[in-house]
Amino acid sequence: MKFFSKLQAKESKSILNAAVIVVALGYFVDIYDLLLFGIVRTDSLKDLGITGDAIRNQGEYLISMQMFGMLFGGILWGILGDKKGRISVLFGSILIYSVANIANGMVHTIDAYAFWRLIAGIGLAGELGAGITLVAESLPKEKRGYGTMIVASVGVSGAVAAYIIYEVFQDWRLCYYAGGVLGILLLFLRISITESGIFKRVQEENEKTGDFLSLFTNRKRFFKYINCILIGMPLWFLVGVLITFSPEFAKALNIQQAETIEAGKAIAFCYAGLVFGDIASGLLSQWLKSRKK
Repeated sequence: MKFFSKLQAKESKSILNAAVIVVALGYFVDIYDLLLFGIVRTDSLKDLGITGDAIRNQGEYLISMQMFGMLFGGILWGILGDKKGRISVLFGSILIYSVANIANGMVHTIDAYAFWRLIAGIGLAGELGAGITLVAESLPKEKRGYGTMIVASVGVSGAVAAYIIYEVFQDWRLCYYAGGVLGILLLFLRISITESGIFKRVQEENEKTGDFLSLFTNRKRFFKYINCILIGMPLWFLVGVLITFSPEFAKALNIQQAETIEAGKAIAFCYAGLVFGDIASGLLSQWLKSRKK
């Protein structure tokens, strides 16, 4: 804890302050849990007695429940993050998805599986938004690009770790337990970080916070909000649909040896590429002094 306290004291000078380290590790566990279902989908459903085309159908149902949870959670945690602070959202989201993933390791029915994927989705939606906001507010503007680069590159490697753990232990329930335990351990690190100065000043000045509807009351702000959503949609379509269901697409396209294609391996390769992409884009944005370019 002393190590993180010292980092927190130097947050204005060091890129690797306590907030960046804790948020990066939090995003690592977040991505681990978010992509874990795609990795263990087939084997977990077979273990629950699902066979044939029902594996795809039930898989679509379960991932949809997870995404409904993230949609609701994104709005919920965004409002709470503005009203109660970034640290509160980090604590709450990590606690919820940790408990949900441990519960996912104990399910024996599709309905229970769907319920806990929904709860996990609600929890998973809060960590990154609150974490990136905290990092951005804890670093000077000249270093924010480096901070977010570290968070993103460390975080997306969580999907690779999930695949490796599953390949080593070959037990989908154990993988869910591991994700839950990692999240709970993160709560102890969370104790070492403090709220951002920007949020504290907003509270002191009694500024209006948590007004979700304000996104729709200003034309320029509304279109910026919609554009950000549209930018993200192709990425999740690629990962959440094309790659997650790559075995089914391979069969439909009559690809040779389609039966050897594994969704988990496809996800791991995709996210290995994302690690390098995040580092490259982060460094380029700093060099060009532009996020847009």
